[in-house]
Amino acid sequence: MLAFRKARRKLRMGTICSPNPSGTKTALEVCNADWMASLPRRLHNVPLSNLAIPGSHDSFSYWVDEKSPVGPDQTPAIKRLARISLVKKLMKKWSVTQNLTFREQLEAGIRYFDLRVSSKPGDADQEIYFIHGLFGIKVWDGLMEIDSFLTQHPQEIIFLDFNHFYAMDEAHHKCLVLRIQEAFGSKLCPACSVESLTLQSMWEKKYQVLIFYHYPLYKHYSFLWPGKKIPAPWANTTSVRKLILFLETTLSERAPQGSFHVSQAILTPRVKTIARGLVGGLKNTLVHRNLPAILDWVKIQKPGAMGVNIITSDFVDLVDFATTVIELNDLLQEDRSLAKC
Repeated sequence: MLAFRKARRKLRMGTICSPNPSGTKTALEVCNADWMASLPRRLHNVPLSNLAIPGSHDSFSYWVDEKSPVGPDQTPAIKRLARISLVKKLMKKWSVTQNLTFREQLEAGIRYFDLRVSSKPGDADQEIYFIHGLFGIKVWDGLMEIDSFLTQHPQEIIFLDFNHFYAMDEAHHKCLVLRIQEAFGSKLCPACSVESLTLQSMWEKKYQVLIFYHYPLYKHYSFLWPGKKIPAPWANTTSVRKLILFLETTLSERAPQGSFHVSQAILTPRVKTIARGLVGGLKNTLVHRNLPAILDWVKIQKPGAMGVNIITSDFVDLVDFATTVIELNDLLQEDRSLAKC
């Protein structure tokens, strides 16, 4: 049955992914670039908060600059150690949590992006960068890459969750918000009732982007959604068993209305985990061997008001993560009792 659903979905989409330089995809593969547009009509009026939506954890970390300063998200002890060039090379192995660029993640079907940003020490301007231990690309460059995809795929909806800010004063925040506005313009969806947002209502108004901003400045901009509208409880464990128990518990406690919900299906290394697998890095030490078991949990979920909504993962290309999450929507029925935004 699962194989049949996959074949049917590929026939519906008929979209070819661009070649991936990393080798994880080929130009002949059918991808999920238009999966929202390809959902059956009966799901067009289901609230987005009830759909199953694949996301990535530390979405921008496919590239970090080992030649950059250590980020302000790190402790003073790490900053001192990082004066040794080898330390930064090892940090990179633990800072990178994705293989695919924004564009490649979007083509694979990822629609939620976990974003952490920072100013860079010594920069004279107000430039903001993505960060996870080490600095990544400029936020502006990432926004432009995402906007280019959205222009080419006008029925796809994305969630950008700016949830960690480092070394940023009020001027930095205002600069970042202005960049967001410049990048997406009329694609930005103003904050409103979560239950009123459906694919159909977004398409009618040509909205494609929901921005969640975990900083009080959101109150001054209609297109910024408060962070409380998208809770993302974090298990903070290296154990798959404990992770799954946590995911089940937090889903059972999910508020039936008023917010989206992120299930972070990720394992978090401890200090001793890093020490034992120092050279191997996050992917080889923790993710590669545990991701199949995590995916097994995803396969048995059901979306809906009290079910899964957004599910995030590290290294989304290592297993058939995005497609597995997307296919959970086959279990949904249309909700006809909706208010308008």
